Amino acid sequence: MTARQASSSAEDGAPPGRRAHGDLQELFDETIARDQRIEPRDWMPDGYRKTLIRQVAQHAHSEIIGMQPEGEWITRAPSLRRKAILFAKVQDEAGHGLYLYSAAETLGADRADLTQRLIEGRQKYSSIFNYPTPTFADVGVIGWLVDGAAICNQVPLCRSSYGPYARAMVRICKEESFHQRQGYELLMTMTRGTGAQREMVQDAVNRWWWPSLMMFGPPDEDSPNSARSMAWKIKRHSNDELRQRFVDMTVPQAEKLGVNLPDPELRWNEERGRYDFGTPDWAELKRVISGDGPCNAERVARRRAAHEEGAWVREAAAAHAAKRAARQRKGAAA
Repeated sequence: MTARQASSSAEDGAPPGRRAHGDLQELFDETIARDQRIEPRDWMPDGYRKTLIRQVAQHAHSEIIGMQPEGEWITRAPSLRRKAILFAKVQDEAGHGLYLYSAAETLGADRADLTQRLIEGRQKYSSIFNYPTPTFADVGVIGWLVDGAAICNQVPLCRSSYGPYARAMVRICKEESFHQRQGYELLMTMTRGTGAQREMVQDAVNRWWWPSLMMFGPPDEDSPNSARSMAWKIKRHSNDELRQRFVDMTVPQAEKLGVNLPDPELRWNEERGRYDFGTPDWAELKRVISGDGPCNAERVARRRAAHEEGAWVREAAAAHAAKRAARQRKGAAA
């Protein structure tokens, strides 16, 4: 019997109380242990639901806020081709946010409430989007490093134990992989250009390297939610495991580009078969997550303004949907 079947049995007359709850918990645990997926109509513990809402909402917020750093360059991109590429990428990020908000709604979350929590500072988004993008090289480095880190973090989520989240991640990861290749191609073009362009790329790499490592979250010993999320198979790997994968993947790419990663401790460890690297500034991560990053206030203010200015669109869409539903009811009754 699956968790879904158990939930239906409980609704159909299974004895209430502690024993019924225990049976459902046992079946939920068995479903997780068998690597099967939990679906919206299945019974799930409150902690599992709350953890998922927190994680999926934070992920959705990150995609929406993440439109801003690169979106600033759409009108200033150096060619029509670069404008089109950047516009398409920002549009993809909006779509990712919508997929993820929809996944959160299957857990009983309200999209309007999630948005309100974001613009009031009661829910977080990825710290990486609170850094400025002063040059066009930042667009390429975000594609290469930030989207590369996102791929390391998100590909395992395609196997998340919660069905709607896992299925949303399949499409998101395909598009993120395309974005990463676009960023790398832009940097390859710039590093083959003038000396000023190469310097611009190196400067952007210097500024984005450590924030990219922080994207995976705090070290495992300081990550209060990781162990529970991994036990429930919402996530499959620890923060430190994913960070190591990212470094191992990125160093050879940096060598191909001809850029230096700004870490004096970065070196190949023959015994481990992996790269050793320095420690990010965890105090900076805590400060940025708490709202004291270079662009925190600006990012949230823009999101708040967009939400308020778009109120009439949401109201018009709701009115249209209500009229359409009324016509359908009238037609069905005729």
